[in-house]
Amino acid sequence: MAELILGIESSCDETGLAWYERGVGLRGEVLFSQTAIHAPYGGVVPELAARDHVRRLPLLFRELQHQTGIQRGDAVAVTTGPGLIAALLVGVQFAKSLALAWGVPWVPVHHLEGHLLAPLLSGELPLPSVALLVSGGHSQLLAMEAIGHYRIIGDTLDDAAGEAFDKVAKIMGLSYPGGPALAALAEQGDPQRFTLPRPMLDRPGLDFSFSGLKTACRLQWERIQDGGSPQDQADLAAAFEWALVETLVEKARRALKETGYQNLVVAGGVSANRRLRTHLGQVLGQTAAIHYPKLAHCTDNAAMIALAASFHLDAGQSPLAPFAARARWSLEEYAP
Repeated sequence: MAELILGIESSCDETGLAWYERGVGLRGEVLFSQTAIHAPYGGVVPELAARDHVRRLPLLFRELQHQTGIQRGDAVAVTTGPGLIAALLVGVQFAKSLALAWGVPWVPVHHLEGHLLAPLLSGELPLPSVALLVSGGHSQLLAMEAIGHYRIIGDTLDDAAGEAFDKVAKIMGLSYPGGPALAALAEQGDPQRFTLPRPMLDRPGLDFSFSGLKTACRLQWERIQDGGSPQDQADLAAAFEWALVETLVEKARRALKETGYQNLVVAGGVSANRRLRTHLGQVLGQTAAIHYPKLAHCTDNAAMIALAASFHLDAGQSPLAPFAARARWSLEEYAP
């Protein structure tokens, strides 16, 4: 029988399910974003996120069954970390119930591995590769030596790239979610008008730090806020985006040089940023092959979870084995 995997994602504020068939590919997926729920609070409220996952998962599962005509699978894959612990537990318990009912194995999946492998949903992923993983919660450079074997070679010391986007957007009074709103505003601005730091580029190493850049933006915003124009806002947004993008690209260049690898994987929600993709192509396109997920799979989704599980299905656990969820979980500790 074909090995059909149900993927479940509930690590933050997206609820997703997907069918993935080994040797065939993605058979169908559904996704619900909680943006409207969290918008009044200006950020994700963990308890509200978990409660909505409880409501949405059964509804989305029935929708996926109806959409695909597939009623049950040969395995259940679920994000078990890292993420919001209450949100993770909802997905884990839903997965456990299905695995028990169907009598099939379950596969715990590291959320970040899902992002790293997401380009395989629509293309290839040559290994070894350097991975630039940039999202709301993570900014990392990794040496991807093989599937399941990841070595962190650069990490963030404070704010992640996506987190910095969101915080600067909030400082400037932009609507939630702030990152996409700031990127859209930056399209209309002059990135050269304001001078902002490129953090950690004046020293060796591959680590990131974006809190100083965020503070520099806040100080500039306080200077122009009284009597400032919409163009002032757009120019500062463009300057921030350009400073962050130049930093990410330079660190990726150094990582490729340090490892000697010729492939770069760019994953996570910030990988959808147009300026980042353009600048990576300009700086590194002649010396490295750059691989992205398609835009629909840059942010959290269940398709990437089911795909990641397809490589570890043989190590799937009994439905009676204990389920664990981890709010913090390094990829270097991951043992699928």
